[in-house]
Amino acid sequence: MADTNTVRKADLPAPKLSPDTFKQLRDLIYEKTGIFFQDNKTYLLESRLLPRLKACHCQTFESYLNFLRFDAYRDREVTELYTVITTNETYFFRDEAQLDSFMKVMIPEVMKTNAGTKQIRIWSAACSTGDEPYTLALLLRDYAPLSGWTIDILGTDISENVLNIARTATYSSHSLRKVPPGMLAKYFTGKQEQQTLVPQVKDMVRFMNVNLYDRPRLKLIRGIDIVFCRNCLIYFDEKAKGQIVSDLRDALRPKGYLMIGFSETLHDTTGLFRTIHAGRSVIHEKQ
Repeated sequence: MADTNTVRKADLPAPKLSPDTFKQLRDLIYEKTGIFFQDNKTYLLESRLLPRLKACHCQTFESYLNFLRFDAYRDREVTELYTVITTNETYFFRDEAQLDSFMKVMIPEVMKTNAGTKQIRIWSAACSTGDEPYTLALLLRDYAPLSGWTIDILGTDISENVLNIARTATYSSHSLRKVPPGMLAKYFTGKQEQQTLVPQVKDMVRFMNVNLYDRPRLKLIRGIDIVFCRNCLIYFDEKAKGQIVSDLRDALRPKGYLMIGFSETLHDTTGLFRTIHAGRSVIHEKQ
């Protein structure tokens, strides 16, 4: 008979995040990613991190903090941490008003500028599972005036897990629910519940692991015509946001465009961009 005095692990209460450990974890997360948790977000951080404690075999938040600081796999865990503290809800053809401005305003202007090279370079920053860059690829693939042009689309994210999903280019019907039926039939194969992009579109996009708070890494990306960085800046405080926006600007060619999320503001106090109102969207042009 089992010892009734033995407390099974399953019966133990869930670890709690103390105020002091919360502050230390918050500061470490900010240092690594630029994401800042306010004092009233203790429960949110606690609930988001509990699965990571289990994955790292940590019994307490204090031991998880030590894991992030000293373990040989700490850098890999930072990317897992980033994944759980941010929202990765994404799907094809999200925020269609912005995509409309992309095709009717930005692309025609870029085509005028790049008429000599017939090349367009686009960066989808914080691209998650690739829904956004592949959406842009679908739109450009179906745009007859770009016949004969070279289209280079870069998708980046800090999480290797979501990038691996993106590289498979296979998506659920939920992710594809807004893809026009004709385009779905033309560019996807497989059963309705799980479909895969055809190679002609898939090969238009390449993926790279990039932390937007890593300035040396961002210096590798230059000469971009259009940057999409949607629904990402909301996770950063003003200082980190300012650094990232400045680095995104440096990646753009002169008069290049930045598109951020509908719910986000640029707070461009230094005049890095000129604001353009296009239909129901706002576009930011590099000054």
